[in-house]
Amino acid sequence: MRHIAAALTALSVIFVAGSVSAAADEAKGKRVFNKCRACHSVAVGVSKIGPSLNGIIGRTAGSWKKKNGKLFPFSSAMKKAGKGNKPLVWNAKTLKNFLKAPKKFVPGNRMSFPGLRKEADRDNLFAFLAKATK
Repeated sequence: MRHIAAALTALSVIFVAGSVSAAADEAKGKRVFNKCRACHSVAVGVSKIGPSLNGIIGRTAGSWKKKNGKLFPFSSAMKKAGKGNKPLVWNAKTLKNFLKAPKKFVPGNRMSFPGLRKEADRDNLFAFLAKATK
């Protein structure tokens, strides 16, 4: 019985630590987003130089429309990435790979951002975007 109690205590400590870690990652991701803020917004319908990232997760590349219903002026490379037999859909894997090296992931896109070298920055940014862009 003592072993079971000890095991349950250890699991609860791990669970609580994991919860705190997830919150810290999101907070770090919000700071990483400062690198994106000049060109992107997480607000609904608000575009800047780049499209709004609101609703990005699950969205097909090159498909975001402005408040007036017009398609954002994506590069032909980004529009092409969102079409065909295997359209690019933004999810954890695709966003993190894109954020690592945007020009390599979608050659010909207009985003001038060089990418995030650190995997932790990409993971933290995704954690932030997953919540902030719902």
